[in-house]
Amino acid sequence: MSNKQFSQLDALKGKLDEYRPLAAEIVSNLHESLVLQWTYHSNAIEGNTLTLKETKVAMEGITIGGKTLREHFEAINHRDAILFVEDLVTKQQPLDEYTIKSLHQLVLKNIDADNAGRYRQVNVLISGANHKPPQAVQVPEQMEAFIEWYTSDAQALHPVERAARVHGEFVKIHPFTDGNGRTSRLLMNLVLMQSGFPATVIEVEQRLAYYEALDTAHCTGDYSSFIALVADSVKRSFEPYWWALGIEAEMESYLKEMGYGS
Repeated sequence: MSNKQFSQLDALKGKLDEYRPLAAEIVSNLHESLVLQWTYHSNAIEGNTLTLKETKVAMEGITIGGKTLREHFEAINHRDAILFVEDLVTKQQPLDEYTIKSLHQLVLKNIDADNAGRYRQVNVLISGANHKPPQAVQVPEQMEAFIEWYTSDAQALHPVERAARVHGEFVKIHPFTDGNGRTSRLLMNLVLMQSGFPATVIEVEQRLAYYEALDTAHCTGDYSSFIALVADSVKRSFEPYWWALGIEAEMESYLKEMGYGS
C-alpha cells in the first residue's frame, strides 16, 4: 500500500464526514444491512452453511430446518458481538485483554462454554496454512506483547494498516481454540470504527485470496497483499453510504478525479 492509496481512503472518509450526522432512517437502514452482511460473510468464511436470508431469519430467533443448533447460535452470537463492538466504540474502550476475551466469549456463547473467553491450553494447527501458531504455553506472553505493540508502535500506522495488522497478528497467535477468525475480523472493525471509518466486510467469495494473503504475512512478514485486500474492502464499505445519500454518480466522478486504482 502506498501513501497515495491511504490518502484516497482518507479522502473518502472526509467526503462521508461532510454528510454527518446522517439522518436517523439512513443510519438504521445501513446498520441493519451491515449487521446481516458482516454476520453472514464472517460465519460463511468459517464454514457456516446458512444462506444470507437464512442468517437474517436465524438472527430473528426463528429455527431453520436442516441446520445445526451451532449455526443458529453463530448467527445470533455474531450479531451480539457486533453490537458489543459498537458499544466499545461509543465508550472509547481501548483494545485490551478484557475487550478481546469479552468479544470471544460472545462469539462462542452457548457453543463452547469451557473455552469461551479463555486462551487455549492446547497446541493447534491451522488447516491448509503453512504457518504454525505458537505453543499454548507462549500464548499469554505473546498476547501481552500484541497489546503492548497496539498501544505503542501501532498507533503510528494509518488506521487501515493498523486494523489489518491487528487482524493479522491476532490470528498469527491464534490465542483461542476456536473462533479466532471471527474475533479477528471484529477486532479489525473495532480499530476501523474507532478511527471513524465504516466497518468493512471480508466476503466469503474472497476466502482463498484472504487466506493466502494472511499465510504469506505470517510466514514472511510481508503484509502488503493483506493490507491491500483490507484496504479494497474498506473502499467498498463506503459504497452503501453513497447509495443511501443518493450521490453514487457524484462519487464515481470523484473517484476518477482521485485516480483511484491508478
